[in-house]
Amino acid sequence: MDKKYFFFDIDGTLCVKNPLGLGNYMPDSTKQALKELRENGHFIAIATGRGYALARPVMDELNILNMVHDGGNGITIDGQCLGIEPLDFEKCVKLVDECNEKGFAWSISFDNSRTRYTTDSRFLDETKDYDFMDTVEIKDLNLRDYKEIFKVYIASHYPEELTIETLKDLPWCRYGPTYIFVEPIDKSVGIERIIKHFGADLKDVVVFGDGRNDLSMFRPEWTSVAMGNACDELKQKADFVTKKNSEDGILYALEELGLVEKQLNFPQVDLSTVEGPVAT
Repeated sequence: MDKKYFFFDIDGTLCVKNPLGLGNYMPDSTKQALKELRENGHFIAIATGRGYALARPVMDELNILNMVHDGGNGITIDGQCLGIEPLDFEKCVKLVDECNEKGFAWSISFDNSRTRYTTDSRFLDETKDYDFMDTVEIKDLNLRDYKEIFKVYIASHYPEELTIETLKDLPWCRYGPTYIFVEPIDKSVGIERIIKHFGADLKDVVVFGDGRNDLSMFRPEWTSVAMGNACDELKQKADFVTKKNSEDGILYALEELGLVEKQLNFPQVDLSTVEGPVAT
């Protein structure tokens, strides 16, 4: 079999949300599938919208050395980050100016870290998001004092953000009810960079996903697999729809596509003992 290049989304794909609230976990069947892919010489990577600083701990915990991150604008190969493309600086400045005019609270990531910056307490007061990142208040924050912008976060409840005209010029996505992320959302860009790095063929790419932010990486040039728990839009674009990730969906897809040997059934996980990858 030709060498394949596998790219897996994290939440809802590699990792299952523990309904008991004890942290997300990777099913044993998925671990077994990844192990066999490695042994057969295939390339394995995470494909995530998260920034490098937030994604790296998960990558390490899952024992995967390669990653498309920052929504496709960054890649890591063999544990080494090979660069992250920032957002368009001037468009971000115009966005913040409009947010200030219309009263939207915001925060910004200027670097590759877990820290974002804002001018007052309104952003945290409105989003109630105290844990995802460290948020630092700088009263006289001036965007022009910085060279790059990687993400902008805007406090809003749907459909308030639709009134922000400058959002039309930037990629963005909503992951929760209290705010939106202005960030790259085309994971296929990073996938193409990795394939070019190795001089490989796009037809040997296989991607797995479940959410709307995976739509851009479901392309006709390669094989796309939607999890059974995926959104309907993704299932419609997929070459193959597998079982839910909690029902051995990754292993099942690889078996059905002839990419791994058939396995015995795996026992159900005792969720009360799971404290797996803290992917959020």
